[in-house]
Amino acid sequence: MEPVTLTTDRLLLRTVGPQDADTVYRICQDPDIQRWTTIPSPYLPEHARGFTEQIAPDGWANGTMFTFGVFLPAGELTGMLGITMRSFATGEIGFWSAKEHRGNGYITEATVAACRWAFTRMSIDRMEWRAEVGNTASRAVAERAGFTIEGVLRSSLVNKGVLRDGWVGSLLPSDLGLPSTTPYVPARA
Repeated sequence: MEPVTLTTDRLLLRTVGPQDADTVYRICQDPDIQRWTTIPSPYLPEHARGFTEQIAPDGWANGTMFTFGVFLPAGELTGMLGITMRSFATGEIGFWSAKEHRGNGYITEATVAACRWAFTRMSIDRMEWRAEVGNTASRAVAERAGFTIEGVLRSSLVNKGVLRDGWVGSLLPSDLGLPSTTPYVPARA
């Protein structure tokens, strides 16, 4: 699949390429990004080059992962967002934000836009979000974007070679006022 570009009122979401490697490397030196995400630690220049030159483009090409850089209109990278296909109609979203841009709602705005695109263009019927228990910043973004927090999965995440408990949440097309390709009937209370 060819990469797409999405826009919101404040942001441009586009795939990253070799021209973004230095910026990705610089931002990923943040200890919080290294602590809470699955990027290598220490994060080296070759990791950024591999991500921007191979991992991101290959994901788009084979339809397994759709990576968006979250940019301000002037071109500054504020964060990263990716949707990884987990099954036929289920994607998993992950994201990080540059330290200097946290608290502005950019990643929440980008998350909603990317999920809307996935629901309407990729026929995804369930978007999952997972984060290590304790990653309150990620959980806040997920909740503001409309995800329903479903609970804790024990030993569900591997981060830096360690099994960790993870929060899991979901977003359905109906949560954004969109139709689904598959009808959904909630369980009775």
